[in-house]
Amino acid sequence: MANLFTRLKDTISADLHDALDQKEERNPIALLNQYLRESEKETEKVRRLVERQYRLKDEFSREYQKALDMAEKRKRQAEIANRAEEQSMYEFASREHEEYAARAQRLKASREDAVEQLETLERKYEEMKHKLKDMHLKRMELMGRENIARAHHRMNQVIEDSADKPYSRFSEMDRYIEDLEYKVNSAYYRSTFDSKMANLEKELEQKEEVNS
Repeated sequence: MANLFTRLKDTISADLHDALDQKEERNPIALLNQYLRESEKETEKVRRLVERQYRLKDEFSREYQKALDMAEKRKRQAEIANRAEEQSMYEFASREHEEYAARAQRLKASREDAVEQLETLERKYEEMKHKLKDMHLKRMELMGRENIARAHHRMNQVIEDSADKPYSRFSEMDRYIEDLEYKVNSAYYRSTFDSKMANLEKELEQKEEVNS
């Protein structure tokens, strides 16, 4: 049963890859646009992570400063209680000072890690933006080349003679215009023939009258 599912999964995967290959062959620009949209989504995810890391860094900074301030406060209070010989208050302030000081150290280390991670994220985010821009420019170049190829293909279809046609479309158009011009000229000649003959006959009669 496991082998059956494995073969089924491999078959479906192979069919999917074949379909993608066929899609890429038919319309590579459309597939490139899909890749670009996916890359834009990933870049946007990284942008949100960078913003979140900024907030974490700021939060670590605030908490670190709070712990540092409380440690200094409890330290002063412990010194005052010690001078006043208030043993219980001194012990409480001393323990609080140690806890806040330890917390401040942990927060300082966490903040430094957050800053380092933020620098890494920012660097990768900038790299992704540059790569995404390069991909957009490459898409424009490919679209330009594809447009030229399509234009040449269309022009070749119009201009060049094909195997099943004795004349190209332009040749056919030239022949059609010539035939149409001949028909128009013939119709014009026929329509004016009678009037020309009448004028010619009248001129001949006038010449004969003069000569007689």
